[in-house]
Amino acid sequence: MVEPVLAVQNLNVDFETDQGSKQILHDISLAVHPHETVCLVGESGSGKSVTSFSVMGLLPQNGHVASGSIRFEKQDLLKLSDKAMRRLRGDQMSMIFQEPMTALNPVLRIGKQLTDVIKAHQAVDRKTAFDQALALLKQVEMPEPAKKLQMYPHELSGGQRQRVMIAMAIACKPQLLIADEPTTALDVTIQAQILELINKLKDQEGMGVLFITHDMGVVAQIADYVVVMKQGRIVERGTAQTIFEHPQNTYTKKLLAAVPDVDAPHIAQHSQVTDEQPLLAVQHLTKVYQDKKQLFRKRAAGLKAVNDVSFHIYPGETLGLVGESGSGKSTLGRTILGLEQKTAGKMVYAGKELPPFNHRQAALIAKMQMIFQDPFGSLDPRQKIGDEIEEVMAIHHQMNAQARHQRMLQLLQAVDLDEASANRYPSEFSGGQRQRIGIARALALDPSLVICDEAVSALDVSIQAQVLNLLKQLQDKLKLTYLFITHDLGVVREISDRILVMYLGTIVETGTTEQIFTNPVHPYTKRLLAAIPRPNPESAVAARQRNEQILAEHIPRPTSTELHEVEPQHMVVDF
Repeated sequence: MVEPVLAVQNLNVDFETDQGSKQILHDISLAVHPHETVCLVGESGSGKSVTSFSVMGLLPQNGHVASGSIRFEKQDLLKLSDKAMRRLRGDQMSMIFQEPMTALNPVLRIGKQLTDVIKAHQAVDRKTAFDQALALLKQVEMPEPAKKLQMYPHELSGGQRQRVMIAMAIACKPQLLIADEPTTALDVTIQAQILELINKLKDQEGMGVLFITHDMGVVAQIADYVVVMKQGRIVERGTAQTIFEHPQNTYTKKLLAAVPDVDAPHIAQHSQVTDEQPLLAVQHLTKVYQDKKQLFRKRAAGLKAVNDVSFHIYPGETLGLVGESGSGKSTLGRTILGLEQKTAGKMVYAGKELPPFNHRQAALIAKMQMIFQDPFGSLDPRQKIGDEIEEVMAIHHQMNAQARHQRMLQLLQAVDLDEASANRYPSEFSGGQRQRIGIARALALDPSLVICDEAVSALDVSIQAQVLNLLKQLQDKLKLTYLFITHDLGVVREISDRILVMYLGTIVETGTTEQIFTNPVHPYTKRLLAAIPRPNPESAVAARQRNEQILAEHIPRPTSTELHEVEPQHMVVDF
């Protein structure tokens, strides 16, 4: 039998806290063999990342291995010195981190960061290291690799930054690659490409891969063997096929149930659009960003982020807006709210044209609110969440202090948080809880229209399901109307009545949820659907093979914004 490249036996890890020592990992045992991908699965807080940091010797100062062993290529890592571990890291064992923007140095060019890794582990000159860096970017299928070497991390897209991290991780041909949530919050199409790339590199280089994720749909795409963790313990393990076909543990079943099954024959009945007046009508809306270098040229075209977009949202419905990063979704939402200034077109809310933001009355601003993608980034870390919610009402001069406090407590109750939460800071909450706080704050002014901008994209799939259910309940109770912006068609299927598909600033297809999922017409819609992870290993393989051509196809920029009817309520542009 082939010896494992990594063998973890009875690993116990403790963290020192203000309340004393706390055990985080309990008797963790797992093995990773060459040419094998082992998926470590669980929600946030289950101990997945602590396990990987223990293997890499990167535990924080207050954490330590209490007992157990970690063997890499028959070496006991817990007995190695810091200097010996540094030689191993990045050379024989490497790690891809969840958020490449924070893992990469923002002030160094990509080429410099890649060559530094190569020179740290290999006795090569600068030119050889640079040539190797270029070859690595080609290996991870980076477009225009020579150009990317000269760029900074912020100049790359999320998918491109993740390719840089993968290139850095495989620079010295490691025997073990640890991938810690490498596709979380990436577009489904980019996610599919990254998963395919990791699979390809594993086969080419013969690596063992420890892949950490919370998404069982992703697990189905990539896993040979699965280890399920909950609260620092392994609750189930087995081959991918066994875990998906015959799960034994209740928690494993819960994770599987949380993945939207887009291939299910039944699609939930959605409400039909009525003949009443739309709550919001967007007509020929265009937003152009001028290149600062081109400002004084007469024919500067600029970047058309939103291109001649028209649609309606009716009271009480949820309109899904889907597309990849850079498609113009968030710009469209921000322009509707007045956070971006439109270039052309008009927006009509409740029968009245929306003026620029600085000319909007407070009552109108209150009626249109947003739930942001990053709840932690949108909350003040120095302010208690009760004060943050009350502050929104105070700014709009709504109610006296006592009434605002009561309203704040009611809002916390509405999003399933207790009253004691009001006196806690954002850092004391989980990601799902922070998003609930964001929802409560958005509802503080009793809005009619709520724009949800990637509101669940960074959450665990089980937490996603909880937040989506909460949004549905609040919609029914408070008669809310949602514009739900996301890159994930699996998520939008769960909540939307109708869907707009946006590609390079243009609406290329629109229809009911059932029409978009059962009869997609535009190639871009088909690509988005093809890239959704299927929660079944066998169907995932078949889908990957069946849709490989679709994902590889080049989709040209739309030449027209005029939509033509396919069937009632189902429209598509020429392509």
